[in-house]
Amino acid sequence: MKLEGTAVLQPGAAARPGEPASGGWGAATALIAAVLVAVLGVYYETAASIVHIWYRSETFAHGFVIVPAVLWLVWRKRAALARLAPAPQYLGLAALALLGFGWLLAELAGVLVVQQLALVAMLPVLVFTVLGWRVAWALAFPLAFLMLAVPIGEGLILPLMYFTADFTVGLLRLTGIPVYREGTFFTIPSGNWSVVEGCSGLRYLIASIVGGCLYAYLTYRSLLRRLVFIAASIVVPIVANGLRAYMIVMIAHLSDMKLALGIDHFIYGWVWFGVVILLMFWVGSYWREDEEPEASRPAGAAPATQVATGGLVPAAIAAFAVAAAWPAYAVWLERDRGAVAPVELAAPGGAGGWEPDGRELTDWRPRYGGTDASLFRVYRKGDQAVALYLGYYRHQRQGAELVTSTNVMVEQKHPVWEDVGQRARRGVVESPALDVRETLLRSRPQRLVVWDWYHFDGVDTISPYRAKLLLARNRLLGERDDAFAVIVAAPYDEHRAAAEATLREFLRDMLPAIRDTMGATEAAK
Repeated sequence: MKLEGTAVLQPGAAARPGEPASGGWGAATALIAAVLVAVLGVYYETAASIVHIWYRSETFAHGFVIVPAVLWLVWRKRAALARLAPAPQYLGLAALALLGFGWLLAELAGVLVVQQLALVAMLPVLVFTVLGWRVAWALAFPLAFLMLAVPIGEGLILPLMYFTADFTVGLLRLTGIPVYREGTFFTIPSGNWSVVEGCSGLRYLIASIVGGCLYAYLTYRSLLRRLVFIAASIVVPIVANGLRAYMIVMIAHLSDMKLALGIDHFIYGWVWFGVVILLMFWVGSYWREDEEPEASRPAGAAPATQVATGGLVPAAIAAFAVAAAWPAYAVWLERDRGAVAPVELAAPGGAGGWEPDGRELTDWRPRYGGTDASLFRVYRKGDQAVALYLGYYRHQRQGAELVTSTNVMVEQKHPVWEDVGQRARRGVVESPALDVRETLLRSRPQRLVVWDWYHFDGVDTISPYRAKLLLARNRLLGERDDAFAVIVAAPYDEHRAAAEATLREFLRDMLPAIRDTMGATEAAK
């Protein structure tokens, strides 16, 4: 046998930079692509929900560019990948099992965003399991960048709205303009303003994070510089959005409310955002670190011996089996859930001097959809009056869930009612201790203090996360998932202390009757 012939046939010979990988890489690429597509097919509903959100929401439309960007980033790594030999890592099966179980809990609890996160996180783990840690490490950024495809961030809307309101009102007062504020609504001498969801700056923040991560990866080699720039891409748009809101208010104020109120309101916003991002990239370019030419890089170890593609097949089959088991188990758990029978929900009887009263107290109603039964009753005791709402969910399911972003005290841009603030109130009733979430509502003729909480499996909580965990636990164990939304409201004028005292007295007297009503409803077949 000739020596040069041995060198030519030796598995693992390095490919020239820019050339496609040789040997088993073509088959390995086809194999991992088939596994990824197969897993996405098994989780079709979750994957389709991600694309649907991209399509309907401008905030998350960036998702359409994430996958092409990831494929391009992987293509840029082709020379480095050609020097690696794929080798399965069966340790990844444990991570797949954990992610699958997390997806199952989210499916049972109806938490779509966690299902989406679990599914997308499975994709890098599949690469690690089938192709090995060296390949996964070489593709660390593209695989991590894929997580930005998940439409996540709606939970930041309210905090961002309050930050923007705080920032804007603070600058207005610093400018010398008097401001009267309630929650995210504020009034200055020239007019009334409110910070709504579209003013939260979430779109700017997400777009900045996506662009900032990609820019940092392509521009810098140092991990510290990358992290600093990514941190800047988070902080800068938040502050810039506060400045944008302040400038729009000032433009309208100085123009006698003639400018920055129509389409120019949005134009100013996007132009300002574009300028801020360009400035951020321009400043960041002063610390750029160009990629080293291929020839100047230090030679590494000798190319690893390639593993036969056949050695990857068992890992691919095992990875697919572990990932696919959870949707199948979810279907099995749901096998006995049929149509929900009609439910009767009787109003609690009077107690402690409180009696049901047919007179109207308010035209406000909470927006809770999909209930299997609900009631709204007014109770009076002397000159005190309280409205009680009970929303009952017999079997929680898609479109009929207790905890969901669509269940609110009042919807954004309601023609009559406005939400002017929320906070948690601890121990409003001492024995047993009861926590409530307090919401202040206002309309032109009336203001309301609203207290609400969730009642699930005998547990009262204001935490949506705890309510979802209880739901997942019960459904996983095959137990009932009955749940109630409990809401009480009392009107007030300028000072809400009297309304809060009324609500506290109502709950001390009526809470046992309310709980009896909920227990009787749950016990009914």
